[in-house]
Amino acid sequence: MSEKKLPPQEHPLANILINVIIPVLVLSYLSKDPELQERLGKVAKPWHIGPVKAMVLALVLPLGYGVWFFIKTRKGNFFSALGLVSVLLSGGLTVYLWNQDGTVKPNAGLLFGIKEALIPLVLGVAILTSHRSASPLIRVFLYNDSIFDIPKIEKRVLEKSQQAEYDKLLLGATRLFAGSFFISSLMNLMLAQWFFLGFDSRAIDALENYNAIIGRVTWWGFAMIGIPILFFLFFTLKSLLRGLGRITGYSDEELLLPR
Repeated sequence: MSEKKLPPQEHPLANILINVIIPVLVLSYLSKDPELQERLGKVAKPWHIGPVKAMVLALVLPLGYGVWFFIKTRKGNFFSALGLVSVLLSGGLTVYLWNQDGTVKPNAGLLFGIKEALIPLVLGVAILTSHRSASPLIRVFLYNDSIFDIPKIEKRVLEKSQQAEYDKLLLGATRLFAGSFFISSLMNLMLAQWFFLGFDSRAIDALENYNAIIGRVTWWGFAMIGIPILFFLFFTLKSLLRGLGRITGYSDEELLLPR
């Protein structure tokens, strides 16, 4: 019997590199305007391409990667789609916030913070509300048949008449995991407000400073906010294993698919 061919998977390192690290470097080091640098008596470097071109380049990279992944796999990827939505929101918000005279609207920090908080907030709500649907999102993120031997687990649940306990366990895991996104949403908002403190939207180099702040928010948001998500993910996984073991009598090795 031939083995079932798995669909192409998104490489996590490539995902982080293209969607986070490279855009941050572009916004941090390429945003300076060479003409402005000369007027300020500073030396313009060859890689100084200006704030507009740097922002476009930072947005095109993850956008292009998401489109390429879709063409390659011929199917949507939840996380790639989420990244594309974030990129499009960032681009649209930037177009709105930048003024033609080179300044930035004074409410940039608040609006960008709301944008950063919006996606994890929507995800948290979606995870909770999808619990009663035919396709709960907890099965996309964590409790799925690429990690757990779900057919064997659910067969044992039926044999032992533990459906009510099983449903209660999955609801608890859903609430716990959704909570991590609500915390992430609040931290995103607070982080953006922190980095925009003291930002002068009317300064001559406002666009450069705006790009630099966005780069810092992106990097620190990934570094600081990703940690609680990973902690909750691990804690939810351990909670699921403990609860499933109690309900089915299986060990962790029997619950999980072999690697």
